[in-house]
Amino acid sequence: MSDIETKEQAGRRTNVLVLEYELDAPPEKVWRAISIPSLREKWLPKGSLAGAEPVSSKPGEEIRYGMRETEPPFLDSVVTFQLSPNATGGTRLRIVHGLTDARQWLRPRSAANGNAVCSLRAA
Repeated sequence: MSDIETKEQAGRRTNVLVLEYELDAPPEKVWRAISIPSLREKWLPKGSLAGAEPVSSKPGEEIRYGMRETEPPFLDSVVTFQLSPNATGGTRLRIVHGLTDARQWLRPRSAANGNAVCSLRAA
């Protein structure tokens, strides 16, 4: 399941992409796959993260990494992996990816003429 949410963060709106997965593997195994760099690099391309170290971590529950786009405009974002056990002994993995770069809120300037349809009337 995926969803786009709008959240209030530090007094400003933030759009986030939310993905949820039900995995057969137990939470301990999934935690190792997302928190140990040598295992993480097997499924997350090297260079995707802004740094190898997490921004924050609650062992076994949640880990956050900073990301930076590799192409212009090089926006910064944070991806959060949240784990919880499910009823079948597997893992519910929730991935929340939100832009943190202030440049995303800069609005392009509107055209001087407003791009509105102009209608003229003959007398």
